[in-house]
Amino acid sequence: MTVQKYNIWYTFGFLTMSILVFQESSAWRMFHLGRARGGNLGVPRSDDGGPLPNALWFDQTLDHFDHLDVRTWSQRYFVNDTFWERGGPVFLMIGGEGPANAMWMKTGSWIDYARSHKALCFLLEHRYYGKSHPTPDLKVKNLRWLSSEQALADLASFITAMNEVYSVPAGTRWVAFGGSYPGSLAAWLRAKYPHLVHASVSTSGPLLAKADFKEYYDVVWDSLASQSPECVSTLVAATSQIEALTRTKKGLSELQTLFKLCEPLNTTSNNKIDELDLAAFFETLAGNLAGIVQYSGDNREFEGAKGVNITIPVACSVLQNSSLGAPVRRVATLNSLLLTAYNTSCLDYTYKSTIQQLRDYSWSAAVAEGGRQWMWQTCTEFGFYQTSSGKPDLLGNYFPLEYFVRQCADVFGPRYNGTLLQHAIDQTNIEYGGLAVDTSRVVFVHGSVDPWHALGITHTLLPKCPAIYIKGTAHCANMYPAAPSDLPQLKAARKMIDSLLTQWLS
Repeated sequence: MTVQKYNIWYTFGFLTMSILVFQESSAWRMFHLGRARGGNLGVPRSDDGGPLPNALWFDQTLDHFDHLDVRTWSQRYFVNDTFWERGGPVFLMIGGEGPANAMWMKTGSWIDYARSHKALCFLLEHRYYGKSHPTPDLKVKNLRWLSSEQALADLASFITAMNEVYSVPAGTRWVAFGGSYPGSLAAWLRAKYPHLVHASVSTSGPLLAKADFKEYYDVVWDSLASQSPECVSTLVAATSQIEALTRTKKGLSELQTLFKLCEPLNTTSNNKIDELDLAAFFETLAGNLAGIVQYSGDNREFEGAKGVNITIPVACSVLQNSSLGAPVRRVATLNSLLLTAYNTSCLDYTYKSTIQQLRDYSWSAAVAEGGRQWMWQTCTEFGFYQTSSGKPDLLGNYFPLEYFVRQCADVFGPRYNGTLLQHAIDQTNIEYGGLAVDTSRVVFVHGSVDPWHALGITHTLLPKCPAIYIKGTAHCANMYPAAPSDLPQLKAARKMIDSLLTQWLS
């Protein structure tokens, strides 16, 4: 079996994609469907200026469930064997809905655990993300092999091969790590392949597939309100003011200036705003606000143009600042701060532009960094749609479930409707068990600030699967390197995870 392979086609494809993503950064959304641009797991901070490990390539099976299909493709992975002593465990970091980053091979809490437990470390990039391209493009007919089930089989195949390539002694224990969607995969991998994976650390993983994820904005509301009730009341007041401005031409012009819209909110022939554009505008504002909450103070490396890490306290300080003017102007100021931080010139929000971008099936498209692929997985497996149904007062009830279902149909075709979505969600929960997943030696870790915890296990349900619920922390916060400013409960959570690993590996 070939495990190290380099393909010029992949190199050219990724180079082209990188250039176009840079050129189009002002057009593509910063936060869409609960996913940040580049993936939900960011880049960990590192004070080490040393070289990163080189990418390696693994010949992976295209379709693990059709044994007559023998096609393969090149899947990217990274390895760190500097800590490994034979007899020590093997740690596997699971790649997710974005490019795998080699920085995770030298820093992060899992590397601290690997150092103390003398572990061999692998990071496997998820199929269809980053440089791991199973097909020539992202046409609908070629997305049929993008699923969590195929990804889990990839991991099983990889583990089996690496045991042979690295002459891993028989009986060596593998531990899977993952954050966000890969946190779900880590739990499911242990449940489905217990003979290959001895234990898993599942961080911020949503386990229950659900179409209308209205609880998401419940947590956003609570997280902002815990900082300051005025923070939330400003948003509620701003919503009413925005709605009032949409009713006049002068108001529409003011909104374009205030929020630096790439395109104006135009009215139709009967003097009404296009309902889809209005929904897209509010959903974009809400999504960017939710992104602040989801990643608030998670210790990732922030690479914005101004190096400004916009946390909940920063956002609320803007929203509470009456010197900035009316609530709508404070929300607009926060929007401008986000645009500047992410080196984005204007707010791209229109429904038409969103659909046009998501329809682009080329690997060189801006959305090929993961936007189109993640949307496919939400439309065909998970749902996870952060609708306005739960907290309509926050930023208006303009994007209910039907809004997202329409996106599925408009991007992938009319057959991807609500009926197919619900069937897919039912099958996902049957396949994995939802919140009733039956397994052992899995620790479920969530932060109270992270909206995704609403679809995860936050309290211990099984004796051999403890849950760690960290008050005041965000999405995947425990995975990042420790910082002096870390809350005591975050420090304690990392120690508890290490203690569990010691117990399970002894």
